[in-house]
Amino acid sequence: MTDNEHPLRQPVMDALSTVYDPEVPVDIVNFGLIYGLEITDENQVKVTMSLTSPTCPAAQSIPEECERKVQGIEGVKDVEINIVWDPPWGPEMISPEGREKLGMD
Repeated sequence: MTDNEHPLRQPVMDALSTVYDPEVPVDIVNFGLIYGLEITDENQVKVTMSLTSPTCPAAQSIPEECERKVQGIEGVKDVEINIVWDPPWGPEMISPEGREKLGMD
């Protein structure tokens, strides 16, 4: 089973889409901050994500909120949140839905 087929994939993405950077009115999924999601057969979840900058005021609270929300999903055994800076986040990573919400279209 691939990660895209894993039954926990959609619940995890739904949970992550409820997390917001306090300075941005778009959730972190549509803002393009989620770079990868891996789910093992043992229901261990690994989220690879970035932030808009290393000096983001919410640099500690956003990953903690992600971990808490994903851990709260029934069936999830363990959660690992990895913050990466490569590739650097840029506005081109914002989804069409996020761009619309921000009035960028």
